Amino acid sequence: MIHADVIGERARLSPDKTALIYVPTNEHFTYRELDDRATRCARFWLERLSLSKGDRVGILAKNSVEFLDGFLAAGKTGIVLVPLNTRLTSTELRTIVEDSGLRALHYGGEFIDTVKALKTNGNVESWVAFDKRAGESDFEYARTMREISPAGWASHPCDPEDLYCLLYTSGTTGVPKGVMLPHRMIAWNGYNTAICWQLGEDDVSPVFTPLYHAGGLSAFLIPIFTAGGTIILHRDFDAGEVWRAIEHHKCTVVLGVPTIYTMLWGAPEREHADLSHVRWFISGGAPLPTALIDDYAKLGVVLKQGYGLTEVGVNCFSMSCEEALRKPGSIGKPLMFTEAMLGDAHPDESVGADAGELWLRGPHVSKGYWNKPEATALAIDSKGWFHTGDIARRDSEGFYYIVGRLKDMFISGGLNVYPAEVESELLKHEAIRDVAVIGAPDATWGEVGVAFVVASHTEQLSPESLKSFLASRIAKFKIPREILFVDTLPRTPYGKVMKAELQRMLHLESEKNKKT
Repeated sequence: MIHADVIGERARLSPDKTALIYVPTNEHFTYRELDDRATRCARFWLERLSLSKGDRVGILAKNSVEFLDGFLAAGKTGIVLVPLNTRLTSTELRTIVEDSGLRALHYGGEFIDTVKALKTNGNVESWVAFDKRAGESDFEYARTMREISPAGWASHPCDPEDLYCLLYTSGTTGVPKGVMLPHRMIAWNGYNTAICWQLGEDDVSPVFTPLYHAGGLSAFLIPIFTAGGTIILHRDFDAGEVWRAIEHHKCTVVLGVPTIYTMLWGAPEREHADLSHVRWFISGGAPLPTALIDDYAKLGVVLKQGYGLTEVGVNCFSMSCEEALRKPGSIGKPLMFTEAMLGDAHPDESVGADAGELWLRGPHVSKGYWNKPEATALAIDSKGWFHTGDIARRDSEGFYYIVGRLKDMFISGGLNVYPAEVESELLKHEAIRDVAVIGAPDATWGEVGVAFVVASHTEQLSPESLKSFLASRIAKFKIPREILFVDTLPRTPYGKVMKAELQRMLHLESEKNKKT
């Protein structure tokens, strides 16, 4: 029976192999040691917190070994992990905490103020501090872990369809949705990625993207563990530190988003890094500029483009290094047992008549959205196809290319931003009558937000005041970089904002500024 206790299986097969190196402390952990830690955490949940299969546990923390304890313990217990985005405000997090029905929450000391704000709702029963405590009654994780022994643990494999974790993402309505990832999905992603990307026990990969994100948890962490390789875990992203780690630990495969690769390229450490051990880099989360591919080719490194979504994978396509160079801009071919087709997307003429909405089907598709059957039915049809909302085309050799989006969404620094969420918060300002948000190109972040605001009292508003208004309501990366005041918004006869017209207005304004 397939289940996602990957660390338990790997510890049985290669217990003394180095599984993890934590960069801040240079601690090394074998698969046996990581498995023992995960077992202690599992027993803590079951025996000290009295949690049961199906209960939800949250984690609000930066990348750490303790974070991995919880993630891996979920694979042993059937308790559902809910990683919380550390960039969200307490207001945003409260919505997720209430929707998921958390019974316990682990947290890092840097989020004490946020935790204190979350405690006011009174719904979470147990609070667990990784270091500094927000309250005297909170559990001290380190001490508790020392008190618990992994000896005598009896494995209880979960059913393939049991939930492993809930990963929350905002939708086009602005309401957060918990994507239901079952054991089957986590395990299949590990196996299929390892096979189709040809990962092995000699592969070493850094993880510097946040573990609360599907990319941090699933893109390389689980596949590398499945293959028996080694993960180099960073607490945060620091370009210089990443280059030094790649060289020192002789990393072989590296995952990032286009913004990260832009930052890495601009770091001085790049000029002298020895990359002779690197097999390839891969980018996901946003369209990859071909100029970056050319830049890294100068270093003798192939930079591939991948594709996946939280709801389907997260890895869905593959290509060789030779194919990546021959077909820049392609995301490759679907992984084994991954079905892909182009549905009717009604694309505009700019993307070509042969394009359509990318639909995916296979063992890597999630179970839909937590407590949202209507949203699930809209995303996954009766035949099991997940409708991605991305417009793609397929060439004569079977390679796919992403050419547009159906969703009202833009991607900033690899993170999805849904204009509806930002618009909803801006409309709560008493001096705003109407608003629309779009994404605009940006050299560093890929895209940034631009808000068009129709004000009731123009003299009382400024871009700075509106950004301050949003600061306590939504995460910083969602706040529009630019705010423009207009008299009216262009709308169709049916009242829909014509965002293509807003893009045209923004382009004209940009050209005007260049001339002046």
